Amino acid sequence: MAAPTLPVDSQTVAQSDSSAPAIVFDNVSIAFEENVVLDGVSFHLPRGETKALFGIAGSGKSTILKLALGLLPPDSGRILLLGEEVTRMSEQELFELRRRVGIVFQESALFDSLKVRENVAFRLMEEGISEEEIERRVREALRFVELERTMEMSPSELSGGMRRRVAIARAIITQPEVILYDSPTGGLDPVTSNTIVELIMKQRDVYKTSALLVTHRLQDAFTMATHEFDKDTNQMIALPKGQLCNVPMSFLILRDGKVIFDGDAHGLATSRDPYIREYIS
Repeated sequence: MAAPTLPVDSQTVAQSDSSAPAIVFDNVSIAFEENVVLDGVSFHLPRGETKALFGIAGSGKSTILKLALGLLPPDSGRILLLGEEVTRMSEQELFELRRRVGIVFQESALFDSLKVRENVAFRLMEEGISEEEIERRVREALRFVELERTMEMSPSELSGGMRRRVAIARAIITQPEVILYDSPTGGLDPVTSNTIVELIMKQRDVYKTSALLVTHRLQDAFTMATHEFDKDTNQMIALPKGQLCNVPMSFLILRDGKVIFDGDAHGLATSRDPYIREYIS
């Protein structure tokens, strides 16, 4: 499938002037009763970069996203989002901070009772933006994911892949500084998954948006590391063998509540750790 048409070049992306990393986890631990989910986890996501999180089911990948948003408090450790320490913020302060973050939920999480237009515009309508501006930005976001024609459709009329693309449009409409993706290709066929990966790559390469990507598909992240979105041809292209994408892409693997790998695709592919070798085989 050819990549969607790019949004208008005049679009400006809200960016903070801060040089602080987009996300920092500093010795973070959390347990639910006797189940230790994260045990002293530390990592950082630099501005403009993408980090893919891996691990078996229940390893704490989605928990990391909830902690980053301040939806869960850690038992110990510090978490910073866009330079703000979420572990010390009030709920009102967190609400304001979350306005700077885009979220693509697992299984899309669209509102069944709302049309596609209203789903994508939901956060803008909460902010009291004019109807004309909302209309322009909704069309632009849906054009970005090549679904402008679905504006008046209901989520029930869309395929699984289309719902994921609408969820991406909803996440990017506020021009966020960082996007959190929770298994955006989960349950999709390989062709549709590739379309979603291409859209994530497009957002990464065109707007340099920081992203934390939870995925069960190692191939998705390797594709992102070895391909880039070419604005001139408006499509994803493979890079020469051995060359990685210009926008840094890293991999983080969790095991037994701890980080056992945090590095680039080359480091992952050449790791001699037996568990990692088995995991990526």
